[in-house]
Amino acid sequence: MNATIRRLRRLLVAALLCAAGGVALAAPPSLAMIGFELLEDHPDGSRDAEQQARLKMIDAEFRALIAERGLYRPVDLAPQQALVDKVRNSAEFVFRCVHCKSDLAAGLGSDYVAVGWVQKVSNLILNVNIEIIEAASGRVALVKSVDLRGNNDESWLRGVRFMVRDMAEKRALNPGYGL
Repeated sequence: MNATIRRLRRLLVAALLCAAGGVALAAPPSLAMIGFELLEDHPDGSRDAEQQARLKMIDAEFRALIAERGLYRPVDLAPQQALVDKVRNSAEFVFRCVHCKSDLAAGLGSDYVAVGWVQKVSNLILNVNIEIIEAASGRVALVKSVDLRGNNDESWLRGVRFMVRDMAEKRALNPGYGL
């Protein structure tokens, strides 16, 4: 079945569920979240460890929240970790590499693939970004960005929480949002 037909079926199911009182019976589509990368305009080696920990922290938070809100079903990447590592090692930044995302989408067996990045302009100005790609077609299904003020755990978490909350609110109004 081609990607367009699958997408139309998902939209039809979502519309029927909304018409039936919003009871979510269908499983959300699967999403292989590749993780977050750091794009830093002014690298500061003294902060590398804490920033790498924050990238892992917001990755875990993003995965938990999209599952909790029923937006997507996170895929365990462990069985395909070699593929993820190979693609990550082939490019400075996966989010900038179109063929990298296509390779991941083709090899992970999920409905969607996501890559995130944090752009750090300074210790005060940052933004968290996510791009979600439909695996079957390579079509970009969603791109979101949230600006942050402050380079600490709380601001990074607040950014990801806002992003997912906004995604959920928009999906509630438009069941095809991000699909």
